[in-house]
Amino acid sequence: MAKISEAIEAIKKAENDADQLILDSESQSKNMIDESKIKAQNLIKEAKDSANLEANNSISDAESKAKIDADKLLADAKGNTNSLKEKSLKNVDEAASFIAKNIL
Repeated sequence: MAKISEAIEAIKKAENDADQLILDSESQSKNMIDESKIKAQNLIKEAKDSANLEANNSISDAESKAKIDADKLLADAKGNTNSLKEKSLKNVDEAASFIAKNIL
């Protein structure tokens, strides 16, 4: 009868051990899932931050290039304006002379 009692105790202990093993496994699984979620959120944040930085750098580069192009166009326009002004001033003397001859 002692052997039966020992066998029952061994079965109960095995059941308790199995129950504890299940609880421990569930707890570990939950922790692993939580850690995975945190890692995934961190990776997403890093990817967004990197994308934003790259976008900002691209915008800055585009703005710098646009400013250089605009400055060049402005310089060309000023040069053309000065050239037209000089040509116009040359014609003013001729026009004044023409008007003076025809009026007098």
